[in-house]
Amino acid sequence: MIFRPFLSGFLVTFLGAAISAAEWRPVEGTLSTRWAKDVSPENVLPEYPRPQMVRPEWKNLNGLWDYAIRPCDAARPEKFDGQILVPFPVESALSGVKKPVGEENRLWYCRTFDVPEAWRQGRVLLHFGAVDWETTVRVNGKEMGTHRGGYDPFTFDITDALIPGERQEVVLAVWDPTDAGHQPVGKQVRKPAGIRYTAATGIWQTVWLEPVPRQSVAGLKIVPDVDRGTVSVAVQTTGVDRDRQCSVVVVARDDENEIARAHGPADKPVELNINQPRLWCPEAPFLYDLTVSLESSGKRLDEVTSYFGMRKIAVGKDAQGVNRLLLNGKPLFQYGFLDQGWWPEGLYTAPTDEALRYDVEMTKKIGMNLIRKHVKVEPARWYYHCDRLGLLVWQDMPSTDGFIRGKDPDLKRPVEAADQYRTELRAMIDLCRNAPCVVMWVPFNEGWGQFDTKGITRWIKEYDPTRLVNSASGWTDRGVGDVNDVHAYPGPKMAPVEADRASVLGEFGGLGLPLEGHLWWNKKNWGYRNMKTRAELAKAYGKLMARLRPLVEKGLAAAVYTQTTDVEGEVNGLMTYDRAVLKIDAEKLRKMHETLKTPWP
Repeated sequence: MIFRPFLSGFLVTFLGAAISAAEWRPVEGTLSTRWAKDVSPENVLPEYPRPQMVRPEWKNLNGLWDYAIRPCDAARPEKFDGQILVPFPVESALSGVKKPVGEENRLWYCRTFDVPEAWRQGRVLLHFGAVDWETTVRVNGKEMGTHRGGYDPFTFDITDALIPGERQEVVLAVWDPTDAGHQPVGKQVRKPAGIRYTAATGIWQTVWLEPVPRQSVAGLKIVPDVDRGTVSVAVQTTGVDRDRQCSVVVVARDDENEIARAHGPADKPVELNINQPRLWCPEAPFLYDLTVSLESSGKRLDEVTSYFGMRKIAVGKDAQGVNRLLLNGKPLFQYGFLDQGWWPEGLYTAPTDEALRYDVEMTKKIGMNLIRKHVKVEPARWYYHCDRLGLLVWQDMPSTDGFIRGKDPDLKRPVEAADQYRTELRAMIDLCRNAPCVVMWVPFNEGWGQFDTKGITRWIKEYDPTRLVNSASGWTDRGVGDVNDVHAYPGPKMAPVEADRASVLGEFGGLGLPLEGHLWWNKKNWGYRNMKTRAELAKAYGKLMARLRPLVEKGLAAAVYTQTTDVEGEVNGLMTYDRAVLKIDAEKLRKMHETLKTPWP
């Protein structure tokens, strides 16, 4: 595969002359990973942030910004409190601030930047990977708009607000009620304890500028069809007049060899025939390169590069007539981590792209093929790493407030809260839908904020029929979706085999081991079952694997172990929170996981 968005050669670095990098330092006294030392204002997450729609020219706005925390009803600050390292949440050590904000305050950001003169021939876009939660953006005093959502990327066309020949100013006002609000929040709380963690307010993914032509590609929807040997590419455009005849040209490549080419009207999907497709799977995660051009009267208006994987996920019968999860038409037992995606020094934000990739690589190294991304949505580059390295992903929707038990009826959500959930759910699917690694959507977990389960499940299946839906992971099953998902600590156990759905174990294990020198705090550190030594942990984990294998033979189709790493006061990770120690030898883990491989011909 040719496409390599992780190279920083795409980067045009910029730091305002008025901002002194020497004034920044991470807040001391916080547990950190080995990658924290590589973070500086001159070199903070420099990689291209959008791997599935790449243009060569862009400008990274990560680095030092001015910040202030003020009451919600206060105007823009005349004087700021200091500097914050973007894109680390204000509560994190790497932000250089490590202060709470709270629902009664707003977090303000400000910085200046230059726009190259050559960019003025087209449009200039200001992109935000993610900002938690409600964000109002002004450029040179002109309001660009307000975005609500803590996990999805958003963009403003700032061309008309730019002042020729001068430095430009961007100001953000961010309000985040965390668990005091009704919005999707995942495990963030104002008072961390137990399975709930420190809030992550404000900018937490890359901020960047991009020049685009006046008529340009705004988005891609890539849908592979393994059975037909085709891939459909729908191109979203902007600035294209209805009266202007525009077309798209789509080219697929296998390494450097062109294997398919098709063209058609810009407002309709284009289909390519992929002869004898190389299928994507964890053992061989092959990715095709894709080039998409927007043209008019033979003239190229815009071009982006992307990639796709040919793979199919389904529920179907094995030779014994038991429902299994089928990848590319073959039963595959899916086994892997419940993955929270938290970092001791950056909270929601990994310190470097190498760190972000490390958890994926380690999961593969110990013989797992699955990650359940738990009530959090990651930056686009995380899914790219899973695509490239070959890990299946169950993607959770971040949970909201409220709770039901197994026999309780679904919650009745306020209309505004229900609409916001649906808006952010759709945004999550749009972000991840082109990633071949994502094979299952999980809208609800353990009854947290669970409402209209049947309606939500039906909508997801209609909006993205290419993936499975795990409608309610835990103990609040409503008999819909593609799987019946139970949780058991330490477990394992399984739901009865059904005629139409697969039986999966969405969470189990939780074996805890606190290791001195690698702990978040010096108070209660807990696991679902705490061990005293690494040898004791290895023995207990081996017993879980021995009990899991017979369930696989009886019809269990997947299992998810809690969890990848320790997180704050939770010590039930197979790695410590600082990623310094894998608590059980990697080769020993791989051999245990080998026993779970598909037990059918």
